[in-house]
Amino acid sequence: GDDGICIKSGKDKAGRDRGIPCENILVDNCIVFHGHGGFVVGSEMSGGVRNVKVSNCTFSGTDVGLRFKSARGRGGVVENIWIEDIAMNDILQEPLLFDLFYGGKSASEALAENGGAEAADLAPKPVDETTPAFRDIHIRNVWCRGARRAMYFNGLPEMNVERVTVENTQIYAATGAQINESSDVVLRDVQIVPEQGPALMLNNVKNLSAEGFVCPEGLERALVVTGSRNRSIEVSSPQITGANASLPKGAAQYVAIK
Repeated sequence: GDDGICIKSGKDKAGRDRGIPCENILVDNCIVFHGHGGFVVGSEMSGGVRNVKVSNCTFSGTDVGLRFKSARGRGGVVENIWIEDIAMNDILQEPLLFDLFYGGKSASEALAENGGAEAADLAPKPVDETTPAFRDIHIRNVWCRGARRAMYFNGLPEMNVERVTVENTQIYAATGAQINESSDVVLRDVQIVPEQGPALMLNNVKNLSAEGFVCPEGLERALVVTGSRNRSIEVSSPQITGANASLPKGAAQYVAIK
């Protein structure tokens, strides 16, 4: 009824004052059935989390697979996370989730309560010691069949999810990958197969490179870009062209499709 493998380091001011990170951890050859998350960091990560390797794991029927969560007020830094060789099936929400607007509910509960609504352009708030940070996270060799949404990155406008690399990954889901308020993201040899809608949705992203991105042929809208703070987006895909990309006016200045 909760997260399967969860890494934490204290909550809010108490965690920051203690200042002891959860670090140097190996998670290998584990299986998680059901539960809210397979491998999870947060949301109580105020003392920091760093130097974690996760490998050779299977998540079956979990709410989310790889789940990173926090919220304003937590503070703390999550960094140097290495994840590889993960198999998932029948994931109720996302195989890969970064949510810095976590509200204390499971992903399914939160989705049901807000009706699935997405915010397109939120105003940033001042950055201070209570602002959480997620950065330098490397994910490769991930396979998932059966999910609601392929990926969801939901960073803060004032503190984006930063320097995330996803490589050699294949996901079959009801809807595609959505990346919000994120910087320096690399998708390399990633295949997203949605049952409906776009394969890749970007909102206020900076310095994103999708290299060898693969999605089904014939999508009416394969790529959608929204938001007013986008910068330096490059997508290399045989299935994505200007004809099936929905871009804001003037997007040619910062979106390159190859």
